[in-house]
Amino acid sequence: MKRLVPVVVIAIVILAGVLIVATLRRAPERDYRTWSGYGGGPEQLRYSSLDQINRNNVKNLQVAWTWDSGEAGGLQTQPLVVDGVVFVYTPTHKTVALDGATGQARWTFDSGLHGQGPNRGFMYWTDGTDQRLFSAVDQYLYAIDARTGRPIESFGTAGRIDLRDGLERPRDQQSVRLTSPGVVYRDLVIVGGRVSEGLPASPGDIRAFDVRTGAQRWRFRTIPVPGEFGAETWSPESYRVNGGANSWAGMALDEARGLVYVPTGSAASDFYGANRLGDNLFANSLLALDAATGERRWHFQFVHHDIWDRDLPSPPTLITVERNGRRIDAVAQTTKHGYVFVFDRETGAPLFPIEERPFPASDVPGEATAATQPIPLLPRPFARQQLTADLLTTRTPASAAWAREQFQTFRSEGQFVPLGLDRQTVVFPGFDGGAEWGGSAGDPTTGVLYVNANDLAWTGGLAPNNVGQSSRDVYLRECASCHRDDLRGTPPSIPSLVDIGQRRTASAIRTTIQQGAGRMPGFPNLGPQATAAIADYLVTGQHGPAGPSGQSPDDLPYRFTGYRKFLDPDGYPATAPPWGTLNAIDLNTGEYRWSIPFGEYPELVAEGLTNTGSENYGGPVVTAGGLLFIAASNHDRKFRAYDKATGTLLYETVMPFSGNATPAVYEVNGRQFIVVAAGSGKTTGPSGGMYVAFALPQP
Repeated sequence: MKRLVPVVVIAIVILAGVLIVATLRRAPERDYRTWSGYGGGPEQLRYSSLDQINRNNVKNLQVAWTWDSGEAGGLQTQPLVVDGVVFVYTPTHKTVALDGATGQARWTFDSGLHGQGPNRGFMYWTDGTDQRLFSAVDQYLYAIDARTGRPIESFGTAGRIDLRDGLERPRDQQSVRLTSPGVVYRDLVIVGGRVSEGLPASPGDIRAFDVRTGAQRWRFRTIPVPGEFGAETWSPESYRVNGGANSWAGMALDEARGLVYVPTGSAASDFYGANRLGDNLFANSLLALDAATGERRWHFQFVHHDIWDRDLPSPPTLITVERNGRRIDAVAQTTKHGYVFVFDRETGAPLFPIEERPFPASDVPGEATAATQPIPLLPRPFARQQLTADLLTTRTPASAAWAREQFQTFRSEGQFVPLGLDRQTVVFPGFDGGAEWGGSAGDPTTGVLYVNANDLAWTGGLAPNNVGQSSRDVYLRECASCHRDDLRGTPPSIPSLVDIGQRRTASAIRTTIQQGAGRMPGFPNLGPQATAAIADYLVTGQHGPAGPSGQSPDDLPYRFTGYRKFLDPDGYPATAPPWGTLNAIDLNTGEYRWSIPFGEYPELVAEGLTNTGSENYGGPVVTAGGLLFIAASNHDRKFRAYDKATGTLLYETVMPFSGNATPAVYEVNGRQFIVVAAGSGKTTGPSGGMYVAFALPQP
């Protein structure tokens, strides 16, 4: 018996080792076989444990079904799938239920409103009997019976609530829309919203509503009122006059802990902050809130006193990582400026060192930039951080010469350089990231985060805000921050207004200004005279008088001169490739598994210029079959599958339109599908409203 003791001990040690290894391989905490929430589920992992489609057979993937809304206008929707039913939006924001096996429409909900612009997903709730789909159209949130498509009359008023209500500011001056869904926790639907980026703007309150009645249950003010934590980081009147600090990109939920993780964006006005001096908590922050009460547990601010429009662009990812043999439940947040920040989910403690580094001060009168900004030491950035002369395009001798000439007129000194009055300042990566709204994918079995990124330079600047009363003065104050002084905009996201009078009537322009359209919020705060003055200027080009209401009391002494993408005369990025990347980052170590150019321009490929990467909008999904699926690339209209371990391309096909959206993965009757919206909308070419589902051939 004495000789058996060491054997037993050894057996126990071996068994313990096996258990430890099994633990380190991270068996997922749930099965991840459904896609009943934005991002696949509350953790925003964009991961599926379905493995019918794998590295060996993905080459046989084929189109299983398509569904065409018959509408033009583009799509950014990530479908939601419940019990074999695929819920989608059309470009005009009708809600449609599709049979997941065939793509046949089961029902359509039409609110009667003509929605436009991004509408990225839904929220779903059930108590086992009642099944509710929460659908957004303009400023309204509807509760729809998921089985029939009919509004649930007992929710709010006739089945909907108005997100403009309850903000403690004049209702007729509010513009709030739900472009990305929030989360459902127990009997609460928790949402943020998109608001105007100029003044006046709605505040970015985070709110929870009762899933049955629509009654507001709690609210968290992202612009604190006097006496609340963080109020000292704003000007005394900010809670009355500033807006923004809103969560437009979506949220993540830790159901076990009862914590909702909320990323926020910039405070309004975006680019000049003299009337909001201070760090401006809780703008540009990740908030960990008690999901039941809205009480703040912890926060981290990524940009102090943001004047660069560095919104947090996507939901955080809840993933478990290993550190010194210990498993840590973490939350990872990507940023527009190309970094991944990783925190302990419970405490908010950073899992990699973060340094507060000094950056230049602003010399614009009245502005007071933050002295430092937080920079993580690991992982290294997934987008380039400073545009230098050696990073300019060499695509052709003419484009190279043009880029060098333009670059000499810019201020280009890296991150967090304040915009100035005398010349354009380079923002690199640009105002659209870095990371974007498509979101990252996390593999719970490995701790690897997959991030697609834009890697283009943009520029921006400030100009005195003319207090004159001509129609052009009003345009410059109210519209040029997006559409630019020269009316050229940044198509297709921000359309050109050059010669718009040949395409639209003055009456139609006035309606758009008041009500908004697409990415543009409405401007109900503008009086009829100012609205008419802008429309008249756009149609006639004349600088007529605007009347006494042409100057808003919210006007600041300096204004943004417009978003300017640094493109060469042929319309290609004026920087050297890669113009878009796809990255696999090990969050256990902070090191990269792989990084590749992502996307291409077919016409450049025909000329022999490959591996350029391109702008891309929409994110990846990963599966237990060893695959990463992604559409997203703007110009090539391709849907791709990569080996998630190596980044090797295993499958690609061309879709009718670019898939500027994140796919969803689901199963019906034992068959695995991947469905993605194909609508374009992020290029100047044709757009549509299709959904394409892929699967293996049926035996």
